[in-house]
Amino acid sequence: MSFALPSIKSKPCQPEEFAFNEGNFGVPEAMTNGLSSVKTSLDVPHPLMLSESSYRKNVNKMNMTILRNTQGLHAPLRITMELKAAKKVGHLPFLPSSNVMHESLTGRDIEMDAIDVFNTPELAEVVGLPHAVVERSLGLL
Repeated sequence: MSFALPSIKSKPCQPEEFAFNEGNFGVPEAMTNGLSSVKTSLDVPHPLMLSESSYRKNVNKMNMTILRNTQGLHAPLRITMELKAAKKVGHLPFLPSSNVMHESLTGRDIEMDAIDVFNTPELAEVVGLPHAVVERSLGLL
């Protein structure tokens, strides 16, 4: 019995035809169209990839729904307002942003991720004179 509910198991689906621009020999023209155009024309390689790409958004939506059901409308509105205020915090353009306030509000400050390991200041590509960077951001250069 299914009780008219969708299946939990994901069913892989493949398109009938791929939209490749093929050359003379039936091979995709990677030199003229680029590799990214070939990648966008392909379907999702794994059924869980779509679910994983929107994981944080789904968890946030679920948490806001639980907050609204338990504490009322004020709690998700307050948290949303705090997150928007945290995104608007400005700094000088030549200084790296740490987003500490946003990470602590979303709970990402207690997680260890690849960004925490590989996003060190020594590997930052932003190099320049502070005055020139500020003048460029203001449109003076």
